[in-house]
Amino acid sequence: MTVHPSHPSYPSHPSRPARRRPADALSAVLVPVAACGVALAALTAWVTAGQAGSPPRIEVAPGRVFLPYGGTTETAAFFSLVNSGGADDRLVRVTSTATGGEPALSRHRMNGSGAAYREGVDAVTVPAGGGVLMSPAGVDVTLRAERGWRVGDTVPFTLHFEHSGPVSTTAVVIRPADGAP
Repeated sequence: MTVHPSHPSYPSHPSRPARRRPADALSAVLVPVAACGVALAALTAWVTAGQAGSPPRIEVAPGRVFLPYGGTTETAAFFSLVNSGGADDRLVRVTSTATGGEPALSRHRMNGSGAAYREGVDAVTVPAGGGVLMSPAGVDVTLRAERGWRVGDTVPFTLHFEHSGPVSTTAVVIRPADGAP
């Protein structure tokens, strides 16, 4: 049986795809264009704020180092670190030519019985647009003092950062009772 072309079940154009409505075509184009517009606006705001690709910019204020007391030569130094850049950086090492041995990054901790101890730290993150204030109750630099240090002496240090490189600074010798930054 042959179906006549005027019959409703006869395909009008079997080789031609069905036509899309103009509204469907328009929405298929507008969705990706709108998503690109939103992404471009966000990137523009980020660049305008000065943060796009901005490397870390580390500043180190002159610090303080505690004068050791009693029979010990172990003490601690404290610095204020500020990162005005757009990316985090990490303090990975501290050196000094005026201390006995290599200074080490450490953190003050308390154990369950209330006794304090120092825990070694591999690195200290300095967040983008933020800073770190070293203190006796937090992160510090543990070192051995050279004999003969007096209150008011300055001790040279070099702080080594993962991305920014080394920053040279000094620390003033103070009595522990005078506090740290």
